[in-house]
Amino acid sequence: MCEECYADKNRITPLLNPADCLKNHTQYICGTCGRCICIEHEPGRGLQRWNFPFKSPEIAKLYLRTADYTMKKPCGIYELKNENGRLSYKIFADSDDLLRYLKTHNGKTCAAMKPVFIAGEYKEFADTQVRKLTSREIQKYLSER
Repeated sequence: MCEECYADKNRITPLLNPADCLKNHTQYICGTCGRCICIEHEPGRGLQRWNFPFKSPEIAKLYLRTADYTMKKPCGIYELKNENGRLSYKIFADSDDLLRYLKTHNGKTCAAMKPVFIAGEYKEFADTQVRKLTSREIQKYLSER
């Protein structure tokens, strides 16, 4: 597992529409393994990819480093359940953010009220970059997947 971005595979992201994401979105480029992680804000809502719900804790973990980097502290992945019993996983900066979310999203619960995964101590890494990729970098990255 990469110490910086918590992934086992250094080309696993982006998961959806990878060429489009790499071309059009700002990427967090892991300074340790070179993995690109979408850190783009969604127009109109001000949300980043890490703010969205995920289907599994493994998928959420692929975006956790961008939350840690944005918030400059270790964030956690929390298991949420809706009123129909469907599970999802969401990243929050801390338990206060989780509580604020639960207050405004009726029908969502978090039984454990603690993260299913948190990296621990926040660290900066010297070779990290946050920027859009060049065409050549995109081609190379996709060819290495």
